[in-house]
Amino acid sequence: MTHRDATPSRGTGHPRPPGAERTERELRDALQALAGGVLPDPDAYRTARGEWLRRERRRRLVLAVLVAVVFALATLIGLWVLNQAPSDPGVIFSGHGAAAADGPSLPRIRP
Repeated sequence: MTHRDATPSRGTGHPRPPGAERTERELRDALQALAGGVLPDPDAYRTARGEWLRRERRRRLVLAVLVAVVFALATLIGLWVLNQAPSDPGVIFSGHGAAAADGPSLPRIRP
């Protein structure tokens, strides 16, 4: 084992295996060659923007439907609760007596 092979790698404190620098260089060159051969799709921006707009429209539609469902459900629950009220007239809606027409009577204050 040579001194160069047993040197610690950058910042880790562990010795590097033999030929690590050559492997890194070859891997870097291979990845650069591969990346250099990749050409972007000319319609990539338009396609990505179209997908984003479709998702945005779908999100807004789902939100609108959810709001409509919650509103309809709250309305139906309110109507059901009102329908559960007793059908016989209570004290408030009896209409008997003059006090109902005159409003509530206030206590008199004596001078």
